Amino acid sequence: MFEAANVLLTVVRRGSALKRWGNKLAKRIGAKKAKVALARKMAVILHAIWTDGTEFQAEMRAA
Repeated sequence: MFEAANVLLTVVRRGSALKRWGNKLAKRIGAKKAKVALARKMAVILHAIWTDGTEFQAEMRAA
């Protein structure tokens, strides 16, 4: 998960809510801690998806 967070913050050019959150956090607390926090956030999202069977929505769309 840490490696995925690292790639999301450093390699991926397309923006997402997770990337924006991670970048904002990195400015405030530092890159290493932000990567760990982002990895944990992704793990929580994955766990929720696995337990209730929902699909991941990268961006919340306004109806």
